[in-house]
Amino acid sequence: MTTPQLETDRLRRWRLVLGGEVDGTGCGLTGRDAAMDGALAALYRGAGETGRAGGPRSAGLGGSAPQVARWLGDIREYFPTSVVRLMQQDAISRLGLDRLLLEPEMLEAVEADVHLVGTLLSLKHALPETTRETARAVVGKVVAELERRLADRTRATIGGALDRSARVDRPRHRDIDWDRTIRANLKNYLPEAGPDGQGTVVPERLIGYARAQNAVKKDVILCIDQSGSMAPSVVHSAVFGAVLASMKALDTRLVVFDTSVVDLTEQLTDPVDVLFATQLGGGTDINRALAYCQSKITRPAETVVVLISDLYEGGIRDEMLKRVAAMKAAGVQFIALLALSDEGAPAYDHAHAAALAALGAPAFACTPDAFPDIMAAAIEKRPLPVPDAIG
Repeated sequence: MTTPQLETDRLRRWRLVLGGEVDGTGCGLTGRDAAMDGALAALYRGAGETGRAGGPRSAGLGGSAPQVARWLGDIREYFPTSVVRLMQQDAISRLGLDRLLLEPEMLEAVEADVHLVGTLLSLKHALPETTRETARAVVGKVVAELERRLADRTRATIGGALDRSARVDRPRHRDIDWDRTIRANLKNYLPEAGPDGQGTVVPERLIGYARAQNAVKKDVILCIDQSGSMAPSVVHSAVFGAVLASMKALDTRLVVFDTSVVDLTEQLTDPVDVLFATQLGGGTDINRALAYCQSKITRPAETVVVLISDLYEGGIRDEMLKRVAAMKAAGVQFIALLALSDEGAPAYDHAHAAALAALGAPAFACTPDAFPDIMAAAIEKRPLPVPDAIG
């Protein structure tokens, strides 16, 4: 049986969901509920709705920077961070909030995330001098948060893969891979029970791995599509590029492209510099980018190429596919990621994804948390853990 209090709470929630006037539910809002409703109304009751007088009702943020600053403070007070970030994205797309991000006080008020970083990078040429340092600080904050989340696990996972990839036949005792050694020597099994009552495997051949810390063992090339739709992937790629570049056993190169190709390897020590050197937006020439990457490969059997792109090719399709086939035939481990972000697979060119899959390079979306395992598998030349791969 529904109690009066439960019925009141139900009507209150519906009133917050539906917005508008109280007539629809018969429930009025006061205090914190009224403030939450006002923040939602300012964003979502925009042009196209009509007020009581029948005239158009405009969105409540208008173009006033102080009013927007107050609204940003309100939503951070009344809603969890995940909702705040979603509302900010909606404000940018619906109300032109990006224009107000050119003001330092606006940047200081927003909740920073990878989507905001993408917006700032797309606006970087319009940033006035007074806003540039604030923008760098906002981008730096997001990059630092991503590094704290991802760096340690990436180094540990890939470091282990590098060690295991350097197999040797005369390992030191501490470097013996006992699982592989036992399997390789099963033909030498003696069923006669030993002192412990068990049979014995005679290890004629020891299999182990050398430690990889003191020499470059693998070359990694990150080839990043910097078209506007790839902004979150660009942000994560810059962070991962910096982490990989910090590992002495890897020689890491980071290349970004649209219709031109830019090598940002020299800036990998600072992912913020990498991000401000990108040019979000524009066309796409994957073939040209892969041609550049291919020219930098000197040890194909020890090279991992990671193409991060939605595969909408503006260049020469057949040549692009021939380059991928040639790299794989030479021994390169080739990975095609449709996205490197938490949002899942974006819109992408299905025909190109299927063509890559036919070459043995399935295209799939990858979350930042899964990326270290993908790289570890490529370094060890194991099948990639991609159950949702395309094709």
